[in-house]
Amino acid sequence: MSSLRTRGLRRLALPTAVALLALPLAACGGGSSSDAGADSGSGTDEAYEPVTVEHAFGTTEITERPERVAVWGWGSADAAIALGTIPVAMPRNSYGATEEGLMPWQEEALAEAGAETPTLLSETPEAPLEEIAAAAPDVILAHYSGITEAEYDKLSQIAPVVAYPDEAWSTPWREVVTTTGEVLGKSEEAEALLADIDEEVAAAAEAHPEFEGTSIAAVAIDPSAFYVYRGADPRVEFLTDLGFELAPSVDELDTAESTFFYTLSTERVDELTSDVLLSYVPSEERAEEIEADPAYDAMAQFQEDRVATVVGEATVSSVSPPTALSLTWGLDAFVDALVPAVEAAQAR
Repeated sequence: MSSLRTRGLRRLALPTAVALLALPLAACGGGSSSDAGADSGSGTDEAYEPVTVEHAFGTTEITERPERVAVWGWGSADAAIALGTIPVAMPRNSYGATEEGLMPWQEEALAEAGAETPTLLSETPEAPLEEIAAAAPDVILAHYSGITEAEYDKLSQIAPVVAYPDEAWSTPWREVVTTTGEVLGKSEEAEALLADIDEEVAAAAEAHPEFEGTSIAAVAIDPSAFYVYRGADPRVEFLTDLGFELAPSVDELDTAESTFFYTLSTERVDELTSDVLLSYVPSEERAEEIEADPAYDAMAQFQEDRVATVVGEATVSSVSPPTALSLTWGLDAFVDALVPAVEAAQAR
């Protein structure tokens, strides 16, 4: 499976919609800023302890604090920005992005930091080597990406490269944050950042005690297939952090066809029982199509208005998977969608 196809699956688990769901990248819009790579965080004048990162292709040593950080993949740019380091080059986004190619939370964070848009890298299946080299980075963060060993070797001729620990596109989002912090010499700041995010999610859970113990199944419904997210998927982990419990039917029907989702035939969708069904939908038009589709009439969740529909490419992307900037950005939208479905479930 190509890295571009896998990227698309990670965003919504819809193999037939990869063109819509591809992860960030694309043309060098928004030229590099004089502020790009500048570090507004604390500790830049402190001694930098050399870092050795083990990953799928060996080990990478960073001996001096990086000042010019290039990013390839998903989440690493957000982690760097959240930690006060503006990349000199980062992927351009298309799905859910602004016209310039930024996710809305990136645009807001850059504006808050008073930073211009970094060089945005072309949206291609392979890392755009020439564009990355032109940014003259002193480190390349690709620890949630799909780079091959051959690409790693080529990128390493430009600057030290931090690749993913084991499998492409499978690094836990929290590890993306902590590894970025380690490389930047900001491990304490990274831990504090994660604690702040967890605190916000915990506050939302506390504000909605009705979520506690409610069973849930999370799905993406493509015109040609019905996809169910498995318990290990970060989208599901986010829901359990809010107090929900994974519906037993999710495990009972699991075909283990991938690490994070499986396909369920429309003839069996009524077997996916849960108090609440959470549906990720890119547009209102698609939401209306799903609502009118007779294939789902057999599902009790649809019959009894126990479906929470999260609509919008950016909102869907905010947990697909989460990043240091996106999770709290999309939190309110998810809570607002979940509340009425939970109320309908409890009124049964």
